Amino acid sequence: MKSASLTKFAWISIFTAIATISLKSLAYFLTGSIGLLSDAIESLVNLAAAIIALMMLRIAEQPPDEEHGYGHSKAEYFASITEGLFIFIAAIAITLSAVDRIIHPKIIEQAFLGLGISVIASIINYIVSLKLLKVGKRHRSITLEADGHHLMTDVITSVGVIIAVFLVSITGWQILDPLIAILVAINIIFTGFGLMKSSVMGLLDTSISHEELNIVKSVLNKYRLQGLEFHGLRTRQSAQRRFVDFHVLVPGSWTVQRGHDLLEKIEKKIRDSIEKVTVSTHLEPIEDPRSHEDISIERE
Repeated sequence: MKSASLTKFAWISIFTAIATISLKSLAYFLTGSIGLLSDAIESLVNLAAAIIALMMLRIAEQPPDEEHGYGHSKAEYFASITEGLFIFIAAIAITLSAVDRIIHPKIIEQAFLGLGISVIASIINYIVSLKLLKVGKRHRSITLEADGHHLMTDVITSVGVIIAVFLVSITGWQILDPLIAILVAINIIFTGFGLMKSSVMGLLDTSISHEELNIVKSVLNKYRLQGLEFHGLRTRQSAQRRFVDFHVLVPGSWTVQRGHDLLEKIEKKIRDSIEKVTVSTHLEPIEDPRSHEDISIERE
């Protein structure tokens, strides 16, 4: 699947958010539950995040150009950072509403009808979140994974709210409603922090995963057995795209063609083992002392 096709999952997320906002808002108006209101607010955040995800995925899929030689894949990180900020805003709104409800209590009405509607919305969210997480992980899309995690958090939140409203309806303890709303706010704050942390690490050019790094080292080690040397291995990940570069040391008597053929074989083995990876190599004569010094980012 090409990266361009990932945008259809952002559209699915948008339609899901619209549907769940409608259902949860109806549940709130029927019951007056501040817990159900907090659930609806979180779905509103889902909608805003899904729209931004769609925009960023469209940017990320654009091919490299003169000003962006490494492509636009890092645009995905901005989507998840923005989603994290929206989550914090939603948490503040939920908390303020909950505090107001504690000060001005209100009896929940038509609880079971509202809960039934909320359950339907939660089932929709659960199905879509599983799909987004699966596709996001398969294609290393932090945007879809963030959206999937957010929807799954929404599902967990909804379960807590449903239980709380149910307990209020059978016990009459109205204080449970705003208290669960505050717990919802705290929970989604942790979700927002996790999303922003992952994005910041990506913007800092974090190395590829240990599993992928071991694949690269395994390929190089096979050639080491043939008497070749490697150094200066550096890796980084940019959303769906991986970048790997290193130096290959061969006998200085080799022809340029022979060295080039070797690099092509090594690069192909790595590309065949890791999806969406760009491999850059540098050929050096093994006898030259300068070759062994050329391993740092800033060479003196």
